[in-house]
Amino acid sequence: MTDTSKDKFSNYPTSALDTLPQDLKDKVIKIQEKTGFVPNVFLAIGHRPNQLRAFFQYYETIMENDCSLEKTEREMIVVATSSSNKCTYCVVSHSAILRLYTKSPFLSDQIAIDHKNADISEKHKTMLDFACKLARTPELISESDKKLLNTNGFSDKQIWDIGAITAFFALSNRMAHLLNLRPNTEFYNMGRT
Repeated sequence: MTDTSKDKFSNYPTSALDTLPQDLKDKVIKIQEKTGFVPNVFLAIGHRPNQLRAFFQYYETIMENDCSLEKTEREMIVVATSSSNKCTYCVVSHSAILRLYTKSPFLSDQIAIDHKNADISEKHKTMLDFACKLARTPELISESDKKLLNTNGFSDKQIWDIGAITAFFALSNRMAHLLNLRPNTEFYNMGRT
């Protein structure tokens, strides 16, 4: 089913929740129950069910099940790299998640605008410097970048996870640009009050 409303959130066809295959519908309903709304990204990718399944599987693997980084670190990476890629959808939606995790109404805005001046540790600034470099100029990544992360307390597994999150959201950011994906209005106030 294609979205024909005047409030389109994508330049491509979108799915309605009731038209998703049952396995995907079940996942999205769980998210809806937790957040109170259905994030637009799932309905935007949902018209290509196999791609949405792959999206969920990789997201769950790198962001939940097999990640050596703290939840706040994961979201910092998403916000900073999505900002570097100028992806409004991911900056707005993941800034909301970061606000909820940190209980700070300001930190995600600071990171989105300029992580180098955000109220975060030098360790986390180094992590975000690396992630943003990987997101925008991956060909410039060198062994010295890895050594700097090791010196700042990141293990090789954590460096891998920084890279995996950055790479996944580079894909997500580019798809959001292609779709001209707009964030749900609910994201803007989450964690601010």
